[in-house]
Amino acid sequence: MIKVTVYLGIGTNLGDKEENIQRALCLLEERVGELLRCSSMYYSKPWGFVSKNDFVNVVAAFVTELSPHELLERTQQVEKAMGRIKKSGDGVYHDRVIDVDILLYGDQHVEEPGLVIPHPLMGERDFVMVPLNEIIKAR
Repeated sequence: MIKVTVYLGIGTNLGDKEENIQRALCLLEERVGELLRCSSMYYSKPWGFVSKNDFVNVVAAFVTELSPHELLERTQQVEKAMGRIKKSGDGVYHDRVIDVDILLYGDQHVEEPGLVIPHPLMGERDFVMVPLNEIIKAR
C-alpha cells in the first residue's frame, strides 16, 4: 500500500476545547496513521453561524495508507467516538465537540458526492489557512 501525507483540519467549540483537540489527535493517530506535525492552536470566532462559543482549531499532518474514502470513514468514527451527533450540511453549521475535515490528500483531487478534496472552503477560512501554512513551512 502507498503511504500518503494528509492534512486534517480539527476544530471544537464545546467543552474543554484544548483537551478535545488532544483527544482527537490521539484517536486519529490510532485510526488514521502516524502524526507527523501539528500546528499551534488557533482561537477564532464561529464561521458561517452565530454562537457564543469560540473555536479552537489546529491543522495536523498524518501519514496514512488509507484511501480517501477510508480516511473519511475513520475521521467520522473519531467524531462519533467523541460525541458528535450531527454533521453540518448544506451550509448550516452548529456548535460541535469536534469537527475533522480532510483538507488535502497528497496531491490528489477527489470530487464525488460527500467527498471533495482539496476541501472546497479552506481558502476562505483563516482558521484553516494560517495553521496549514504554519506546518507546511515547518516541513
